[in-house]
Amino acid sequence: MQVYNVKSISELHQLRGLPLTGHPLISVVQFETITDVPAFEPKVLVPDFYMIALKQNFAKGVKVKYGQQEYDFDAGVLSFMAPGQLFGMEIDRQTLINAKGWMMMVHPDFLWNTPLAKKMRQYAFFDYAVNEALFLSDKEENTLMQLVNNIEQEIHANIDSFSHNIIISLLESLLNYSERFYQRQFLTRRKSSHQLLEQLDTLLEEHFKSVAGLPTVSSIATQLHVSADYLSGMLKALTGLNTQQLIHEKLIEKAKLQLSTTSLSVSEIAYQLGFEHPQSFSKLFKTKTNLSPLAFRQSFHKLF
Repeated sequence: MQVYNVKSISELHQLRGLPLTGHPLISVVQFETITDVPAFEPKVLVPDFYMIALKQNFAKGVKVKYGQQEYDFDAGVLSFMAPGQLFGMEIDRQTLINAKGWMMMVHPDFLWNTPLAKKMRQYAFFDYAVNEALFLSDKEENTLMQLVNNIEQEIHANIDSFSHNIIISLLESLLNYSERFYQRQFLTRRKSSHQLLEQLDTLLEEHFKSVAGLPTVSSIATQLHVSADYLSGMLKALTGLNTQQLIHEKLIEKAKLQLSTTSLSVSEIAYQLGFEHPQSFSKLFKTKTNLSPLAFRQSFHKLF
C-alpha cells in the first residue's frame, strides 16, 4: 500500500485536481465543481488537517478507504476525519458526473490561538469509523449547507479583520449542530442502538465468567465492531454513562453479589473480577459506593 502524507490543503487540491482554494488553511469544495479525475495511481493519503464531507448521489463504484477498511457509498452521509488518519478515494469519471455534496478541509494552524482549537478534542466524531457516519435528514442537511455556504463566501471574500473570527464561529456552529444531530441519530435508531447495548451486556457477562483480566473500552468496542468513541457516544445518549462507566457499574454489581452471597475474601473477589491488585478493586468500590468492600459486606448482613 502506497501511503502519501499530505502536509497542506493546497497540496491535496493539486493531487486530486480540485479547484484552487481561496485560503491556504481552510477550503470548501463542492463536488459539482469537480470536472475530472486525475489519471494517476490511487494513493492512500494521510492528511495533516481536518476533513468534513457530505457525500450524496455517489454510485456503487465509489470506494472510500478510511483507516484499514474500505466502504461503498450510495447515500448522503456526513463523515469526519482528524489529522493523521488514513484516507483514500477512488472515483471513476462516470460516477463523477452525478456526484453531489461538499468537502471542507481545515488545517490546525487555522484554529491556532482560538478556543475552538482545544474544543476540537471534544468532538469525538472525528475518531468515528466511516461506517459510523452521520445520516442527515433534509432539514439537518439544509442547516449545515447554509453554514458551509457562508464559510465558502467568507473564504472567497476580501479578507478583513473580521474574516477569521466569523469563519471560526461558523465552523464551531457546524460542529455543534453535527454533535446535536449525532445525539438524534443515537436516539432515533433505537433498535440498532439497543441491540448494541444488549450485546455489550452479554460480552461483559461472558468476560467476567472467563476471569481474563479487566475488560477495556477498546477491546469491547473491537468485539462489537464499532469504534471506541462511537460506542461511548451512543451509550452516553442512551444511558447517561459512557463505556468505561458502564464497565465499572457492571463490576460493582458483580462485586456486591459476591460480597453478599459468598464467603470469598476481598482479594479473591478482586482476582475473580480481573483486578491484578486488590487495592485497586477496593479503591474503585469505595469510590462508587462510599463504602469499603468489607464495610459493604458487614452492612449488608446487618440488614438480614
